[in-house]
Amino acid sequence: MIPNKESFYTIETAVIAEFKDRGSRFVAYAYPIQTAEEAKQYIKQLKKEHPKAAHHCFAYRIGFDETIFRVSDDGEPSGTAGRPILGQIDSKQLTNTLVVVVRYFGGTLLGTSGLIHAYKTTTILALQLTPIIQKLITTTYILSIDYTIINSIMLLAKKYNCLVLQQSTQLFCEMKIAIPKKYLEAMLAELKELKGLECKQDN
Repeated sequence: MIPNKESFYTIETAVIAEFKDRGSRFVAYAYPIQTAEEAKQYIKQLKKEHPKAAHHCFAYRIGFDETIFRVSDDGEPSGTAGRPILGQIDSKQLTNTLVVVVRYFGGTLLGTSGLIHAYKTTTILALQLTPIIQKLITTTYILSIDYTIINSIMLLAKKYNCLVLQQSTQLFCEMKIAIPKKYLEAMLAELKELKGLECKQDN
């Protein structure tokens, strides 16, 4: 992943894949996510769904500057689960992606190399099942608009490939739009030319 780029890659849908080795069963769950809190909720949910599993190992990466990620071996030997999972997320240059691998122990120790292979392989299988999609990096703005200029706003949104996330149409309309990074300066400059508009970045 390259900082300051204009787009990113992530997975399109949540998927499940399974791998078995010497009696142990590994089940990988891959999810597209936006926040660390969202990742926590998925992990919590899987722990409820698999209470008898020996381990719930995971890795995720969020954002576009390589700084927001987390790995967990959840009781496996250090470096044998979370890091191999993250390695596969990174090898496909993905972000906003979570992979949780649930392990049911089969009675035979796999050793360090065996565990790394199992967690890596299960993650590979999962990421092969979901389309990888390219998305534009965007900044979200909230626009308070006089209803008379809504058409002008919509034309600008189309011109600069913006995504309208929310819209409430009353006498004074409020709209939440995601502006692609590559068009941000041009879009904001044109918005400033319009009368009857208040524009602020959504935190």
